[in-house]
Amino acid sequence: MDRDIEQLNVALNNVKVLRSNVRSVFESLSSGLRADHGDEGKENKFILELQDLLTLVNNNLRDVENAVSTLTTPPGPFTLGNSTHLSQETTLERQQLYGQLVNSYKWTDKIREYSAIAATILASNSFNKTYKTFGTKRRKTQTSNHNVPPEVIENLITGIDRLLPDVTIICNRPFVPNPVIQASLGRVFKAMIAFKGLIIEWVVVKAHSESTDLWTESRYRVFRKVTENCHAAMLHFHSPQMPELAVRSFMHWLHSYVTLFNAPCKRCGNHLRGNLPPTWRDLRMLEPYHEECK
Repeated sequence: MDRDIEQLNVALNNVKVLRSNVRSVFESLSSGLRADHGDEGKENKFILELQDLLTLVNNNLRDVENAVSTLTTPPGPFTLGNSTHLSQETTLERQQLYGQLVNSYKWTDKIREYSAIAATILASNSFNKTYKTFGTKRRKTQTSNHNVPPEVIENLITGIDRLLPDVTIICNRPFVPNPVIQASLGRVFKAMIAFKGLIIEWVVVKAHSESTDLWTESRYRVFRKVTENCHAAMLHFHSPQMPELAVRSFMHWLHSYVTLFNAPCKRCGNHLRGNLPPTWRDLRMLEPYHEECK
């Protein structure tokens, strides 16, 4: 019995090493040519490095096969008490119940194991949603960012309009008191941005010739990609503690698309890739990248 457990541990360790080295291969492929390859013969150095990694993976795979071949085959099927009598059914549909039941039990065991691990992690990292101070007095409950006076939102939009002179902002309130603004970025595109208080809830980017509704996406692929990236940036800049700064940061990031059709990709140096311009803007440096280059 101890020998079987030892062989199983060896096989599992070999699988772990194999997965680690396979991951190294994909990391090397994704990184491509690096600075440490030098300036001369960097393609050959990269190919030699990839060959070494693939050779190592091949050796690890051989070790896994050898370790698995030494394992003892289980003596019988996984037993579930009286449920084993299901295999004696003459109906073909009922004979398949045993295998499904085994899979259900295994799935339940995994859920129980993962739940116990998650409970341990959450217990050691407790979260408290209330605001605390080190004194004896409790801090006054903060006003929700979804329920603010309309003039606060108006002042924020007016400040952004002054901060970005080449962005034309038109504000309307179809869902009083929450505004929907149309931000026209020069002659590049227009963005419809819906607010819930001081929180940005939805963004749609379209061409100037398209409709201004919030629920229909653009018929142009380039603006659909920009819309997807706006949703990612909207979540990145989200900050309930500093909502005004979050909105200004998002608008400043959106303003970087003013060079959408004339700025080359920062990584590959091309204007087009896959018939699209660089539709991604770095969230910190605001530099343009293609989707494949970011």
